[in-house]
Amino acid sequence: MLHSRLGFGCQPTPICRASRTCRRLVRMSSALRPSPVDAAREWAERVHADRQQVDTYREEPERTDFYGPIAAAFKADPRRADDPILNALQDLVLPGESWLDIGAGGGRFALGIALRAKEVIAVEPSDGMGNLLRECMTEYNVPNVRIVQSRWPMADAPRADVALIANVGNDVENFGEFLDAMEASAERLCVAVQTSRPPASFAYPFWPAVHGVERVVLPCLPDLLAMLLARGRVFEVRLFPRPPMSYDDPAAATRMLRQQTWVKEGSEKDRRLQEAAKAEMSERGGRWSLNWAPLQIGVVSWAPR
Repeated sequence: MLHSRLGFGCQPTPICRASRTCRRLVRMSSALRPSPVDAAREWAERVHADRQQVDTYREEPERTDFYGPIAAAFKADPRRADDPILNALQDLVLPGESWLDIGAGGGRFALGIALRAKEVIAVEPSDGMGNLLRECMTEYNVPNVRIVQSRWPMADAPRADVALIANVGNDVENFGEFLDAMEASAERLCVAVQTSRPPASFAYPFWPAVHGVERVVLPCLPDLLAMLLARGRVFEVRLFPRPPMSYDDPAAATRMLRQQTWVKEGSEKDRRLQEAAKAEMSERGGRWSLNWAPLQIGVVSWAPR
């Protein structure tokens, strides 16, 4: 990031005092103001460390469709009125606009946005999530969603008035390139929905009991904001409380936890996991959770480059 003497961080040197001017711009990087390169490198290092840890301790092989087996857990009625995040996204839609939802999943937000927008282009690599999205389009009668099965960034990427990522990017190593491609595909606005803690952080406390190590912490909302500032973006953030993750029954919670600790069902580590989960799990109003502490979730919007 560039700073002048009248800006931030440029301290006058003896040469500056002698000449009484400091007009040249100085490229600076610090903990408070990292450069785009430094911010992207730190993000990449944390994601890489996460992947290395998973590869070291996993008991199950890599699945080609990680979210396929649990896709149904992400189903949501697009006409629900009690979701402040969806309401905030719908408020950003202008009449006649197209939206690009990168990593749309089962359409938790894409379908609701499509009720206001002319079209939503849903980019989603998972077969399971894509199938769920198609089912929900039919079930809820939302036809104006176009599904593109691909990872991001992608060749010949579609363009739209607004590009959205929702709980996506935490585990993307080349996140700087990811954001570059996102901004290149957006005409008016970029929007990101991100939690104050990593989405899988509910499983972090179980790693010492199961694997004997602390979990590597993936980037989340504060890191996204730092990345945007490093890239010179001015953004708006709206914060909302998000209810804790809860499940219909203890078995559903255990399945999700098993996936996020990478243990094989029936193994010794799975036995330890189930014991630890049983000790932490509790029920409220017919729902089960491993942690009832609420999260903050941010809706971040900024103009593309």
